[in-house]
Amino acid sequence: MLPEACVANIISFTSPADIFSSSAVSPVFRLAGDSDFVWEKFLPSDYRSLISRSTDNHRSFSSKKEIYRCLCDFLLIDNARKMFKINKFSGKISYNLSARDISITWSDQASYWSWSNVSDSRFPESAELITTDRLEIKGTIQTGILSPDTRYGAYLIVKVTKHAYGLDLVPAETSIKSKNGQISKNTSYLCCVDEKKQQMKRLFYGNREEQMATAVGGDGKRREPEGRDDGWMEIELGEFETREGEDDEVTMSLTEVKGYQLKGGIVIDGLEVRPKSLN
Repeated sequence: MLPEACVANIISFTSPADIFSSSAVSPVFRLAGDSDFVWEKFLPSDYRSLISRSTDNHRSFSSKKEIYRCLCDFLLIDNARKMFKINKFSGKISYNLSARDISITWSDQASYWSWSNVSDSRFPESAELITTDRLEIKGTIQTGILSPDTRYGAYLIVKVTKHAYGLDLVPAETSIKSKNGQISKNTSYLCCVDEKKQQMKRLFYGNREEQMATAVGGDGKRREPEGRDDGWMEIELGEFETREGEDDEVTMSLTEVKGYQLKGGIVIDGLEVRPKSLN
């Protein structure tokens, strides 16, 4: 049997998933798989800074593996305005930007938006739209804090209240733009189809919905929010790629300003940026 240090060196070139599974092979693999030498290689290079910026920055850890497991759950950082997480099996990085950490037009006006704690949100506050005819949401992230050489997707995390209105007539425009030239554009509705309401709209408005969808653009497909395991829904804004050694700035946005109708009842929790292969 190889010495523990030799085994640790070998498995450090594999993946977190391989290490978790190899621990069941023998006591030597289990001990090697618990070593700080191994898990140091899978921790993000700025993990000490992340822990110091967290809301629980006085917590102590007994090993690098314990730190890794902590980051696999989630870590609220920067006064709970952001959330950091790594995938347990791949080590890939994800970030969530809270509603307070992104730009929402007129969100500081109490007649347009209200801020409150939502019970199933990990952030202290979410923003609920009271009424507006101009919806503009934008967030930015630096690719240098993400995993390199990875295709990422950006998602707006939302809920639709039972009193919502004006969200299903005109699709919103979604886009991803980076300073190095990456561009992704599309459209998405802000809520899911209600067939009875769709029939009523066709009765009263005829083909106005199709005309508005054409005016906004997109590829003609009807996109809607998709459900999540945490009780929220997400709207995909687009995707982009990170590259080793590159720190690009990516701007993610959703706008609905062409319908000219009042809308309300959508709750914004924030933006999530995660590797596409983990969807």
